[in-house]
Amino acid sequence: MIAPGVYPAAVTPLDERGRLDFAGLAKLLAWFESAGCQGAVLAGTNGEGPSLSAVEKRELIEQGMELRGKLELILGIATPSLEEAVWLCRRGADAGAAAALVMAPGYFREATEQGIHDWFGELLVRSPLPVLVYNFPQRTGITLSASLMKKLAEHPNMAGLKDSSGDETNLASYRLALPEDKVLFVGNETLLLDALRAGWSGTISGAANSVPHWLSQIVAEWNDGKRESAEAKFSILLPVLEAIRTTSQPAGHKGVLHAYGVLPTSSLKLPLERAGAETVRSLLQTIEQATGNAVRP
Repeated sequence: MIAPGVYPAAVTPLDERGRLDFAGLAKLLAWFESAGCQGAVLAGTNGEGPSLSAVEKRELIEQGMELRGKLELILGIATPSLEEAVWLCRRGADAGAAAALVMAPGYFREATEQGIHDWFGELLVRSPLPVLVYNFPQRTGITLSASLMKKLAEHPNMAGLKDSSGDETNLASYRLALPEDKVLFVGNETLLLDALRAGWSGTISGAANSVPHWLSQIVAEWNDGKRESAEAKFSILLPVLEAIRTTSQPAGHKGVLHAYGVLPTSSLKLPLERAGAETVRSLLQTIEQATGNAVRP
């Protein structure tokens, strides 16, 4: 079973030539572990997963498992190819990953809900890894309904879900659709407190690249019954989360992590471009005005 908590949707460290940087990955995972994160997702949306080859994703999870410390690692999968998704799940299982986070198969946006159900159903049968179903209609063009989630949750290999839609109504409907033994992670961190109030498990979070300590403390305190302290910290962090969500990501996170010395470069895969110096300065100023300098490693 996937444990509740904060899982950064990790950026992918790259060298100046766009190749995977495993020394940078070691520092990044250590940064997350020191911040109290439960785990991390590799090759997800903030990890430029759609720009990584299947072989690069395999290498990333294999090396990540060697470098993870106590973190649980989840492999991000975003492909309309069922065979590629199954292959990646198998490689993730071989490496020892905790689960796969699988986005709906985009591109064929005329696919019916039954077709989407059958695609996930086939993956759930063939994957040796537990599967977290990922709803992100802004990227895939496909909205996964609560009724579809309920049907998929009947399969024992469906571990839970991540919702990055930003649709507040999903907080209640998804929770009602899934049994208590399934985990629910919110992707839009501005909804984190509402999600915790609705009984969700935590967050798979892009913002946790830049402010993992605060997000981990909020979720940990909430789960420990320290609700007032968690709410106070969330109110402090909310302007930071809002600022992050107005900035192009993962470029902004890579700029911040490079400024902190966590990443040796802020390189991205084409067609993405690095964040400008002023954008990074603004993000750093917003973070440090709200939280102080304690976020720096």
